[in-house]
Amino acid sequence: MSEETPGFEEKPDVPSGATPDDAAEAAESPSEEEGKAAPAGDAAQSAGLTAQLDQVRTALGERTADLQRLQAEYQNYRRRVDRDRITVKEIAVANLLTELLPVLDDVGRAREHGELVGGFKSVAESLETVAAKMGLQQFGKEGEPFDPTIHEALMHAYAPDVTETTCVAILQPGYRIGERTIRPARVAVAEPQPGAAPAAKEEPQADEESGGPEQG
Repeated sequence: MSEETPGFEEKPDVPSGATPDDAAEAAESPSEEEGKAAPAGDAAQSAGLTAQLDQVRTALGERTADLQRLQAEYQNYRRRVDRDRITVKEIAVANLLTELLPVLDDVGRAREHGELVGGFKSVAESLETVAAKMGLQQFGKEGEPFDPTIHEALMHAYAPDVTETTCVAILQPGYRIGERTIRPARVAVAEPQPGAAPAAKEEPQADEESGGPEQG
């Protein structure tokens, strides 16, 4: 068995006839296979990082879309809650004022008969002021055209001095809150006499019967 002589390092194989400089270059320069393996490893690592970056971008886009959708749903929810809150408030106020209408009717009748005096007058006016602040509006006047959407006809008659169905008496005033009618005005109405010609059309007929204006 041969033993390795200590103190000597193994050197790469050098062709015969090579100079010492050629042997040094052979020991220092990497082989062609090692040089080709390094770029291939870098390319694989770069491709892996690119794939991971694409996955992160995709996940970020999905999370952003989810966040935007949740934000839109929350905004819609807030608008719906605010709208429902306003509607509930309007209904509660309307119900309260509807219960007060008979009291306001009594106040109106007392005022018409001259009985709204003293402390009762002060309380009645305070009640009307509070109702007005809550949005209650009274409507219905004599002489206005009859509108079935806001008037309720309790009495009916014919009159020669009207050209259309007209409210001739307000039996009970109507009340509304904003655009919402909580009680129609209860009225007596009058219609033109059946077969009566409108006054605006009688004047031309009178001119025709007289032969028209005289010519000079």
